[in-house]
This record gives sequence, C-alpha cells and structure tokens, in this order.
Amino acid sequence: MGFLVDSQEGSGKGGGSYGGVRSLIRRKQVDSVRVKKRGQQLAKELSVLHLIAIGVGSTIGAGVYILVGTVAREHSGPALTISFLIAGIAAALSAFCYAELASRCPSAGSAYHYSYICVGEGVAWLVGWALILEYTIGGAAVARGISPNLALFFGGGDNLPAFLARQHIPGLDIVVDPCAAILVFIVTALLCAGIKESTRAQVIVTTANVCAMTFVIIAGAYLGFKSGWPGYELPTGYFPFGVDGMLAGSATVFFAYIGFDSVASTAEEVKNPQRDLPIGIGAALFLCCALYMMVSVIIVGLVPYYAMDPDTPISSAFASHGMQWAAYVITIGAITALCSTLMGSILPQPRILLAMSRDGLLPKFFSDVNQHTQVPLKSTIVTGIGSAILAFFMDVSELAGMVSVGTLLAFTMVAISVLILRYVPPDEVPLPSSLRDSIDSLSLQYGKSTQDTNGEDSKVNVGTSKDSAKPLLGKEDASAEFPLIAKQLFLGNYTLNEESRRKIAGWTIMFTCVGVFLLTYAASNLALPRSLRFTVCGVGGTLLLSGLVVLTCIDQDDARHSFGHAGGFLCPFVPLLPIACILINVYLLLNLGAATWARVSVWLTIGVLVYVFYGRTHSTLRDAIYVPAAHADEIFRSPVSGSV
Repeated sequence: MGFLVDSQEGSGKGGGSYGGVRSLIRRKQVDSVRVKKRGQQLAKELSVLHLIAIGVGSTIGAGVYILVGTVAREHSGPALTISFLIAGIAAALSAFCYAELASRCPSAGSAYHYSYICVGEGVAWLVGWALILEYTIGGAAVARGISPNLALFFGGGDNLPAFLARQHIPGLDIVVDPCAAILVFIVTALLCAGIKESTRAQVIVTTANVCAMTFVIIAGAYLGFKSGWPGYELPTGYFPFGVDGMLAGSATVFFAYIGFDSVASTAEEVKNPQRDLPIGIGAALFLCCALYMMVSVIIVGLVPYYAMDPDTPISSAFASHGMQWAAYVITIGAITALCSTLMGSILPQPRILLAMSRDGLLPKFFSDVNQHTQVPLKSTIVTGIGSAILAFFMDVSELAGMVSVGTLLAFTMVAISVLILRYVPPDEVPLPSSLRDSIDSLSLQYGKSTQDTNGEDSKVNVGTSKDSAKPLLGKEDASAEFPLIAKQLFLGNYTLNEESRRKIAGWTIMFTCVGVFLLTYAASNLALPRSLRFTVCGVGGTLLLSGLVVLTCIDQDDARHSFGHAGGFLCPFVPLLPIACILINVYLLLNLGAATWARVSVWLTIGVLVYVFYGRTHSTLRDAIYVPAAHADEIFRSPVSGSV
C-alpha cells in the first residue's frame, strides 16, 4: 500500500464545477500551526469565574423583566416555571455539545471553527456569516433598549439630557438614539483594553444584575407568603392554556437562554480550556435557569396571570402590593442586564472575524492581534462602529428574529459536528504546500518499505486524488497501513471493517438530518394537505428513528480519543442527545416565520457572493496537501520539513 496524499491545488483556481464542490467540503486542522508560529494567539487570561460572568451576562438580558408577563398571559399561566425548566433542558442539550467541542478544539471562532473542522468550509462559512449578522443586530437591539430604561431615572424619555435623548428626524422619518451609540462605543473601548479588563467590568455589571434578581426573589417571597399567593388560587388551575400552551411558552422562553455560546467564543483565551470551559458553560446555564425559574415562581404567584402588565410585569406586581419603590431596584437590574448583554453581544464577533480571517476567508486586516492588549483590536473597532451606526440610526426591533437564525443554525451545526467527531472524525490532515518535499520524501520511504516487504511494486500516489477530499474516505487495502483500520466491528451477524463502518455512519448521519428536516417541516407547515403531511411526517420519522438505531448499534470511531485536545468534557448519551438537539433547533428554525427568513436570505445571498469571489480563492486550504493524520507528526519531524 502506498502513502496516499491529496493536493487541493486548482480547486480554487478555475478547477471547474468539481473544484468548486471540493472547496465546500475541505476541512481544516484542530489547531493552526501557522498562527502559533506567528505569535498571533490571544491572551490566556480567563478563569472559571470570568467564563460564568460572560455566560450569565450574555444570557440574562432585560427580556426576563418583560418576558415573564407576556408568556404567562398568552401561553403558560402559572405553569411558567415549567416552561422555563423545559426550555432550560432543551438549551442544555446544545450546551453539552458546545462543552465537548470547546474543550477539544479551544480556538477562536466557536461554532464556525467546529463546523470547519468537522463538516467543511462551505457550511462553516454560512455559519460564520450568520453569526456576524446575529451579533451585529443583537448588539444594536440591546443598545436601543437601554435608553428607555435609563430614562425612568429622569422621570421619562423627555427628561433625558439632550445629548442622550432620542430625536426624530422628520425629513428621513427616523428616530436616532445617541445613548445607544455612546454605550456601544464605551463597551467597544472596554473590549479594546484587553480581555481581562473587559471581563472584570462584565463581572461587576453581572453581579449587580444578579443582586437585583435576588432582591426580586427574596422580597417577592415575603410578599407572597404575606398575601397567600393569589396567583395560584385560581379556578382555572395550574394549566389554564393546557399542556400545549405550556409547551408553546417553552418555545418562546427558549430564546432567553441564548448567550452561553459567547463562552465558547473565548476558548482561545481560557487558561485551562479542557477543565474551565465545560464548567463555565454548565455553571452559567444552570445559574440562569435557576434564576429564571425562581423569578417566575414568585411573579406568577403575586399576581394572577391574566392581570399581569405585559410591559412591566415585575414592577407592577410589587406595586400592586404597595412597594412602588421597588421599581427603581428592578430598573437598575434591567439596565445592568442590558449592559452585560451588550458586552456579551459584541465580545464574540471580533473573534469570529479573527478566525475567518486566519483561514483566509476574510481579508488579513481582521486577523491582526494587538501586541500590547493581545486582543483583535481592528476587528473589535470595526464591530463597535458597525453596531453603533446601526443602533444610532435604525430601530432593529423588527429584525430581532434574524438574531435567532444565527444562533439556532450554530446550535444545529455544533450537534452535527459532535456526531461527525464521534463516528467519522477527519482522518486526513491538510498541510501547507511548503512541506511537499517532506511529504514526497516520506511517500518514497513508505513505498520502498512496502515494496521490500511484499516483494512487488507499490503504487505511490502523490498529486490529485478525486476521492480523498471527500468527508468519507475510502482507501484500498487501508488495513495494511493502519492497524486501527484492521479492527473488525460486529453488527449482529454482519461483520464491518472500518472503511464500511465509516461509510455507513456518514450516510446515516446525513439521512438522519434529512429525516429531521422532513419531520419538522411537515409538522410545522399546516398549509400542506393532511395526507401529504402525514406521509412526509412518516418518512421523516422513519429516517430519524432508523438513523438513531443504526448509530446506536455501530461502534464509535476509535480516532475520537485522539482527536483534538484530550482530557476534556465528553458529551453524554451520544447519539441520542445530539439528535434531540438537532430536532429541537431545526423545529424552532422552521417556525421563525417567512418574513424573518426572507430578510436572512438576503444576507446569506450576499455571503455566498463574498465566498465565491473572495473566500474560496483566498482560503488557506486552497493549496493544502492532505495526508493521513497518522503521518502528520512524522512529516513535521522530518529533516526536510525542518529546513523549509
């Protein structure tokens, strides 16, 4: 058996339609050796406490101070607490997947980075492009929500200082918000000062927000026991809208848990990522879920759900019991929550831009790391300016749904990446073309040794291979070269070799995802004829269950143990947990509404054009040479490689 390598040369240089497809499925390494040699690493300053502050601050926004009233009135009633619990469990599925990938692949880029390693360049680009939209609109929307809350301390919006108050421009028919833009610039300046300095500010602001919520819980419990919990003494019972209403409330409050992915985006800056990242993600999500549930228990018990003020449910609940002054404490909590969420919205985007620029998909301008502060200074400034302009000129409340697309798409791809990592991890490594001499030398050595052993000529393939760039690799007589591949796997009475197992696992993962899409699409689209809906649901459900059974029965890949950084967190209940995560997120994606998808489609179309005309041809993998992962270290250690 020869030493097989594959060169991607030509795939980005007019290599035809096949070359274009190959560029979409090429995958990168876990770590970028090139970046490390240039000293372009971010500062490792973050501990578990910092990660928890980032996670809680990014997740608990002012929405909780409003969301409890709307969801209780329209969906859940007194069962709001159960809605938060179910939504928290659903979010935990994604958190488990993030925790494994973040500890195995601790580099900037979060879901974009994981998708590039496990799925391919095309999907990774779309995920990164969608996340850019998410963080830009999310940051602007949060900043726009601060000035109305801040105005409460001045007696209303009209009493704000002129340089902070919103102004209407008649000629353009827009309302500008100077306060929002100023706050974005302040947060940007903090982020430019360094990750440690900005995270300290995040800790302070998040602590103030948690203290405000603790006040709501303690003071509300006192009022509840004093008044006899009137919200629970209702003839309609605990489920006035039924179980369906409670589940609808869970789907609504699920988006209150979005934010823990900001923790994963800082993976490169964590001191001990294998230990701290899983703890930070898990602790942040647990704390947020506990606070949400305790606040909802108190508020729905103080006031009957149908009497709640949808705009200020917590303040009005305290006011109804004679504690009007509590509104000021709650307002402080809302402002600090918005400020911490604003920091959590702007923090990840420069790191997404940094990762995409490192990979050549965006200009090198975005990959510069300041030597003094060790943060992506230029990317942070560009992010701040973009969010500030959007927050100043535009009311982005109508675009808020677009934020969810990026998040849910990222959650879905992270879950798929976990399945790929466990069953069909990449078994080839892209090496720079500068190592071609070392690769050729090692190829000749393997070819000669094989010829001596077998007493016959052995073919040495160096150049372009049509099959080796595919995610599922099929190599003839692979067991003669790799001992692990000689392992026999058993499925009932049928024996699988490693090559067949990888192919079956790869196709099964693909058909499982197709089944999820068909099932959720048919279940969500009530306009379809009844017979067609049931047929599509049946096909989708069959594919989904069959995929779950097959993946449960076949063994996971042994290479998963050596993939990335060992010793980190392992996602439990694979494949059940990732598949459940995919099912939930795809269902929520399909239910975001046609208007949201129409707007997102415009942005994604722009992204496709940028990739086709720039990213594909400037990718660092354009001239990469793919070699078996088992030989990568040997190539780097070879004398020829050292002289390059």
